[in-house]
Amino acid sequence: MAQLDIDVTKQEISGLPTEQVVKWAVAAFGRRVALACSFGAEDVVLVDMLARVTPRPRIFAIDTGRLNEETYEVMDRVRERYGVDIEAYFPDRQAVEKLERESGFYSFRKSLEARHECCGIRKVEPLGRALSDLDAWITGLRREQSVTRTNVEVVERDEAHGGIIKINPLIEWTGEQVWDYIKLHDVPYNALHDQGFPSIGCAPCTRAIQPGERPRAGRWWWENPEQKECGLHVGERKPGLAAWTALLT
Repeated sequence: MAQLDIDVTKQEISGLPTEQVVKWAVAAFGRRVALACSFGAEDVVLVDMLARVTPRPRIFAIDTGRLNEETYEVMDRVRERYGVDIEAYFPDRQAVEKLERESGFYSFRKSLEARHECCGIRKVEPLGRALSDLDAWITGLRREQSVTRTNVEVVERDEAHGGIIKINPLIEWTGEQVWDYIKLHDVPYNALHDQGFPSIGCAPCTRAIQPGERPRAGRWWWENPEQKECGLHVGERKPGLAAWTALLT
């Protein structure tokens, strides 16, 4: 992993079909690469692709404890359809109990720092554990999803998580391409997508979007678009967010 030249690798795989990027990831890292799966449309596409290139894809999910029922339902459908084990990671019990006792059950709506604290406990810390035995991870990020994702590359070194390799096979895809793939291969998907939810996270932090809104407009809709990340996908840390930086160190 340490010897991988990101620039060279990027040049080698950038022009490949998406399925070939997924195949390269499995060939390069074997059981040391896993898909971070939130069971949105992009992630189930990648589950299907992985299942086509390896009989034992590694898939992990962060169960924050506040997911929609529809998300658990599609998790089980995916598990049955592909015969895969889903490595579920939960937040630290004591940290969640402390947060709810001291700050209430909707503290994340009080301020950006409070929301980052909740995401740090429920998402970022479990992700760190999920990545601890990996050399690389695969995500369903796409550039057109959000202004915070326009600079994401197909492969990059994830310095926020110890310098492991981060692979984003769908980075150039459009939403139309995602849904064309789902329909063509009859991939199980989250029922909330049919109710106006293009992006799905925790139930209290996600709403359906209105016509003309960006795909992630329904995530933390009370915040500015530039702030709409939970910390799972972090580039440069923004100055002034001392509490958020502390969660990631």
